[in-house]
Amino acid sequence: MKSNNSTAKTQSLVLEAILAALLIVMSLTPLGYLKVGPLSITFNMIPVAIGGIVLGPIGGLILGVVFGFTSFFQCFGADAFGAYLLELNPFFTFVTCVVTRALAGFLAGFVNKAISSMKLKSVRFSIVGLCASLLNTAFFVVTMILLFGKNQINDAVGGALDSSKNVIAFIASFVTVNAVWEAVAALILTGAICTALSKAKLIGNFSVKTAK
Repeated sequence: MKSNNSTAKTQSLVLEAILAALLIVMSLTPLGYLKVGPLSITFNMIPVAIGGIVLGPIGGLILGVVFGFTSFFQCFGADAFGAYLLELNPFFTFVTCVVTRALAGFLAGFVNKAISSMKLKSVRFSIVGLCASLLNTAFFVVTMILLFGKNQINDAVGGALDSSKNVIAFIASFVTVNAVWEAVAALILTGAICTALSKAKLIGNFSVKTAK
């Protein structure tokens, strides 16, 4: 029994390391960020969602932190929007980039647990991917608005907002399209990848068995 537990823990660590490495690679290539105007469409929540499904809330949390740090590092010159926010307030930028992604990954694991009784695994996996993406977007946007405010966000996007527009208009204009594409990608790819892992019997063999 101890040998089996040790093997499961080793497998968990290996998978965590693989997904973390994948996140880092994605952050350094167009695989992770698709630039659209002043903002970016990110697909980095997909490995985080996979971690939440296979490794549970803590696995999702750890991968969310990795994703958050890759996003934070983008603010050091790779992303104009993030660079402006970093110049305004480094701590607020860190919270917006890292804490929100960590929380989204953590909750993705709980979403998977909450719907673990679903018979159709592929649907469950897709739902978790969708929820992870939507949570990431919601936490990021709400935190950014609360910490920076409309005027500073307006300056960050180059004055693209008319002074008469409110925060809702900003979300509709700049975030909605990004959020839709991210959510669709997370729904499809998380479902497909985790279904393949499940068929290969790679899900359920780790220390956190959330996908029976």
